[in-house]
Amino acid sequence: MLPERTDVLVVGAGPTGLAVAVTLARHGMTATVVDRLATPPVTSRAAVVHAGTLEVLDRIGAAAPLVSRGLPATRFTVRDRDRVLLNIPFDRLPSRYPYALMVSQADTEAVLADRLAALGGRVLRPYALTGLALDGAGATARFADGAEIRARWVVGADGMHSSVRELAGIDFGGVADPGESFLLADARVESVLPRDQTALFLARQGPLVWAPLPDGVVRLVAAVPDAPREPDRARFQALLDERGPARRPDRITELLWTSRFRVHHRIAGAYRSGPVLLAGDAAHVHSPAGGQGMNLGLRDAVALGDALAAVLAGQPATVLDGYAAARRPLAEEVLGFADGLTRLTTVPAAARPLRNLLLRATSLLPPARQRLAVRLAGFEPDRPAAFPTRPASATSRR
Repeated sequence: MLPERTDVLVVGAGPTGLAVAVTLARHGMTATVVDRLATPPVTSRAAVVHAGTLEVLDRIGAAAPLVSRGLPATRFTVRDRDRVLLNIPFDRLPSRYPYALMVSQADTEAVLADRLAALGGRVLRPYALTGLALDGAGATARFADGAEIRARWVVGADGMHSSVRELAGIDFGGVADPGESFLLADARVESVLPRDQTALFLARQGPLVWAPLPDGVVRLVAAVPDAPREPDRARFQALLDERGPARRPDRITELLWTSRFRVHHRIAGAYRSGPVLLAGDAAHVHSPAGGQGMNLGLRDAVALGDALAAVLAGQPATVLDGYAAARRPLAEEVLGFADGLTRLTTVPAAARPLRNLLLRATSLLPPARQRLAVRLAGFEPDRPAAFPTRPASATSRR
């Protein structure tokens, strides 16, 4: 049952919302977390956590248990069928986590939910937000079942179609087009590709991502003109045949899960509007190229949790303006990077030989490879901590 009042209401119990709540709990603060779904999803969805994100998650005690569930990928390759055009190793990253961790989003959420529970928090389900009345002292949130809660601060961590963002009247910038169409599958695949690396195949028909997951599973993601509602094994096999390895083709032996999605390139007009704050996909969406989306959201979450804890402990609310001012440029940078990777895959046929030549030349330059590795890893500029990691004077609040 919902409490009547809370200092922080977090709407959305995906990775971003959970990480906000865990960060607050680590500071001794209690958030009320709600989600519209009756049970957590068990599908894999986002499947990579980069080194820069693991460093941030380590601060809230979530990195080690997540690493224990994942598969380290020590390099990222860009390929044209059997030719490796660009090889980006992660083993020289300035991190305790010199790899990209391949792990199901369901596992990421489970680890964060376990951390929250260990710190005395929980997720309240199912609560679908239907109304949000804002005033100078906070907000009153209303839900589909008639329940209400009064909150000093409301965090919208409820995804691209954020009810919080819409009810707060925050613009979601970008072109209102149908978005890029993608197919996604988790499958068992007979393949000669190494299982310690991910691969981006560049093809005339569009890009294909091949990424290993634990337990012998392979994640496949492909851009397609129009994704069918229920893609079958034959469809994914055809995508591998036309875009993947040619001399020794992959063979799908079992299709475990499929999905389709469209990707837009949009950023919220503001990350803060009075008592409302946005993080994760509620604030920014973009191409899956480079696996940056959930990672940026997790880093948003810890930064926002730190900022909210500082305000709850007595610092001025302008600390939250600092969160908004710092995070939006980082989202713009990630959107630009993901868009650049996407455009790399869609150059005209006449320009592909030059593109391939440039990629192979880049692969021969260790400093260039290192810069790309660091960029993919998601390291962000150091920022002054808004709040110490464990404030001695903090008290648990609701």
